Amino acid sequence: MSLEENPDVGVSHGVPQELVEKVLGHADANLNASLDRLFQFLRIPSISCDASYAPQCRQAASWIADELSGIGFAASVRSTIGNPIVVAHNKEANGPHVLFYGHYDVQPVEPLEAWDSDPFEPSLKEQPDGETHIVARGASDDKGQLLTFIEACRSWKAVTGHLPINVSMFFEGEEESGSPSMETFLDEAGEELTADVMLLCDTYLWRDKVPAITIMFRGILEEEIEISCASRDLHSGAYGNAARNPIQVLAELIASLRGANGEVTIDGFYDNIQELDEETREAILKLDFDTDAFLRNAGLSQSAGDTAYSVLEQIWTRPSCEINGIAGGHYGDGFKTIIPSTALAKISFRLVSGQCPERMQSKFRDHIRARTPADCKVKFTSFGGSSASVISSRSEYLARARAALKQEWNCEPVLIGSGGSIPVVGVVKSRLGLDSLPIGFARSDNRHHSPNEKYDQSSFHKGIRSWIRILAELSRSTTGQPSLLDGNITGTDQA
Repeated sequence: MSLEENPDVGVSHGVPQELVEKVLGHADANLNASLDRLFQFLRIPSISCDASYAPQCRQAASWIADELSGIGFAASVRSTIGNPIVVAHNKEANGPHVLFYGHYDVQPVEPLEAWDSDPFEPSLKEQPDGETHIVARGASDDKGQLLTFIEACRSWKAVTGHLPINVSMFFEGEEESGSPSMETFLDEAGEELTADVMLLCDTYLWRDKVPAITIMFRGILEEEIEISCASRDLHSGAYGNAARNPIQVLAELIASLRGANGEVTIDGFYDNIQELDEETREAILKLDFDTDAFLRNAGLSQSAGDTAYSVLEQIWTRPSCEINGIAGGHYGDGFKTIIPSTALAKISFRLVSGQCPERMQSKFRDHIRARTPADCKVKFTSFGGSSASVISSRSEYLARARAALKQEWNCEPVLIGSGGSIPVVGVVKSRLGLDSLPIGFARSDNRHHSPNEKYDQSSFHKGIRSWIRILAELSRSTTGQPSLLDGNITGTDQA
């Protein structure tokens, strides 16, 4: 894998530039209408992890389907074992066929008192630096982001009556709760979603004015362990010293997972890892990444990861083990002198290419069992996992997307990694054989999953314009087949 740009982007056949400019002009002139639609969408409290919001999730799915039907897509709401999935198609061009993915569900809003305004009543807030923030739950993750693509399609349709390439879309309503319906849905409807490449918009800019395409995602493994010792809570005076304390046992087990330099100490944890080639590693190290500022932004001064690697490598290219929660005994008001009977912890692993979630789960559980003392029982609960994803940096589609982004942002887009996981990238690759192009316009301060989530109005606007250009650039196929819009510079120019 290399981070270098592929210079061979093929023969240029596609949409004339003057037509692209006309579509861009339509998007600019109708930005307020696009914002109005975004506000309608944001007012729907489509919280997926709370079953009481299932009607609102279905309402959000119906809203998307109605909007897509209104611009000529064959759109439908598909039932699943959980929240519905929206599927839409517009296949009338001669060029490539792309599949666009997004999610309409959002995170809960608690703590509500930490919000400056109603999280489901979006507002525009002007900032001292001249930016305007769209503030609402889901503004950036992922409603504002996915709508940039829909609004780009809307402008193409309004100006020309057509899209320059074939486009299918699917939107799920369970991404924020682990996508439990996704794999079954893809197994049932996979052939319908076959395309040349998948596009998604749930990622970040590299800098506020520097676009990025994310080509590396870490995988994830989520485990809960519960340690039980005595058959009941015990009086710490009557049984102290004599009885094992499951909190202490759990603490010792947790401590055994990491070494002095931050490395994971599970036997075989690093086996089969596909190391980056030297060219890619050098390209990462050359990126303008301010490690001190990154840590300072979180109130930290030094990295706790494997010191053999830079911080950027640690969060993009190296596997990790983190304790996400721990509980046991009495932790309410006052004091209760007990030796509790149980203690539990939630532990997650971020995985890299070459690490199989099932194999890592087995190694982790073997590690814990081997160190669990007598008179103690351990119970494991799995919350699922997914493999890492690495996207080819030499894809023609990637090269064309980079060219389009350079036109819009007037700078070279950056190829980056992500410490987080987008499971659908790996699932779609394994189920449908599709590579992905994750191109997002969020900023690092958008407060995803936190109170006062925001999306910069400039990100929303530039996102629409970027997708307009990307759709045009993707129509320039290497086969020499003309786009449906090749040479067509007339249109309806309707709102």
